[in-house]
Amino acid sequence: MTQQIDNDHIWENPLIQAIDLTKKYEDGLLALNSLNLSVQAGQIYGMLGGNGAGKTTTINIFMDFIQPTSGKALISGIDANRNPLEAKKHLSFVSENVQLYPNFTALQNVDFFVRLSGRTDYIKNDYEEVLSRVGLQSDAFHKRLKDFSKGMRQKTGIAIAILKNAPVIFLDEPTSGLDPKAGKEFIKLIVELRDEGKAILMSTHDIFRAREVADQIGILNNGSLVRHLTQGELQGVNLEQIYVDHMVGYMDKTNSNDSLTNHLRHV
Repeated sequence: MTQQIDNDHIWENPLIQAIDLTKKYEDGLLALNSLNLSVQAGQIYGMLGGNGAGKTTTINIFMDFIQPTSGKALISGIDANRNPLEAKKHLSFVSENVQLYPNFTALQNVDFFVRLSGRTDYIKNDYEEVLSRVGLQSDAFHKRLKDFSKGMRQKTGIAIAILKNAPVIFLDEPTSGLDPKAGKEFIKLIVELRDEGKAILMSTHDIFRAREVADQIGILNNGSLVRHLTQGELQGVNLEQIYVDHMVGYMDKTNSNDSLTNHLRHV
């Protein structure tokens, strides 16, 4: 099965696929306008855009948190909105603010959520190995999450995603609010998962990290995919300028270079 993207790019057998995905609310707001994208095994797709661009709406539809007005969201070929329980067996999700139990320890959270996903074949040592892999110190394994920093909570969330071992991973602003060291560590983990064959859809404001790791980048503005770039097309281009050129109405294109750099690092 093939799916054409932007009339120029053909992908085969994608694990993540949006086909003319549209969301229009009753008040007339068009949050997503005929989105098409595909992500294969071993790829990271970076969705860039400002607040309200449609990034989180896209992920919410794939997660079946909201229903599309039209179009399809497919995970491993399964319609995520018609058969959500089956689709969710194939995915893991890490949000900007990982929702775990604050009064559970890291190990207790991992055990609970991994078992909830249907995986009952792990032992405590497996949990500890993965928590170590994501960079959590051993003395934090038995601490309650209410005392964790945001970076530590993110590490616990990605540990759960790794242990679930789903072929698809959705990330919604995963490095937002992380300090540079924690952000770098998190991105390293994402690259490792990509290299293990995961298909990863990452919503982000962070244009610099997206350029560093993404195999494809889509720029969304006002619910529409206004530019799609493959890995080859990303080589040797000024992605920051391309981003600015397509964000009409979102930011002032007359900003100085210093102001532009500051904006792109903090939006």
